[in-house]
Amino acid sequence: MLGVDACEFGGQVLELLWLTMCYRGLMADKNELAMKEEEEEEEETNLGYTPPAPKSLKEIQEQDKDDESLLKYKQMLLGDPLGAVDASLPWLQVLRIALLCDEAPEPIVMDLSDLAALKKTVLVMKEGATFRLKIYFKVNREIISGLRYHHVMKRQGISVGKKSYMIGSYGPKLEVQEFESPTDEAPKGLMSLGRYLIRSRVIDDDKNVHLQWEWNLDVKKSWD
Repeated sequence: MLGVDACEFGGQVLELLWLTMCYRGLMADKNELAMKEEEEEEEETNLGYTPPAPKSLKEIQEQDKDDESLLKYKQMLLGDPLGAVDASLPWLQVLRIALLCDEAPEPIVMDLSDLAALKKTVLVMKEGATFRLKIYFKVNREIISGLRYHHVMKRQGISVGKKSYMIGSYGPKLEVQEFESPTDEAPKGLMSLGRYLIRSRVIDDDKNVHLQWEWNLDVKKSWD
């Protein structure tokens, strides 16, 4: 009788160990997924932005056609109606990003026309330097609603910071449009010096990822 109880007890222990291992595996997968979702959707929770119902450019232009003051206001916001747009052009073209820093010895610019080359490039920023991001882009064909920029900073594979900026809603125009972020500060302190991998993306209300890329930033004690 004791032998049977011992066997049953041993089986229960093995089953408990197995369930524990499965639970840990499930929790690890869940945590990894949650971290990924947090990384991808951080900008939405931080910005507290509720997207409006989508409308096409044509719908907006046709709405309230008899209201002259509203028509002038819409023309001021949207510009003159565009003619035929090259269908091969993407809806949004993010052309370049400049890191505006008054104390930098030369302009710090990311050319987004060659993302593979950019990934191999290392930009330099002095610790504690204040800067602003200036994004240059073109909107083609339709209005883009709730455009925003988001990036995650990693060091040795570990996420050490995130940043989100609401760029806004823009109508299509022939000329390049610009957005300038509020002032930000580079990491500072002895422990902050070194190489950072930054994963950036530009998305809209409908979660369309218009561009995503990686770039490297070296935080140093001086600009040299």
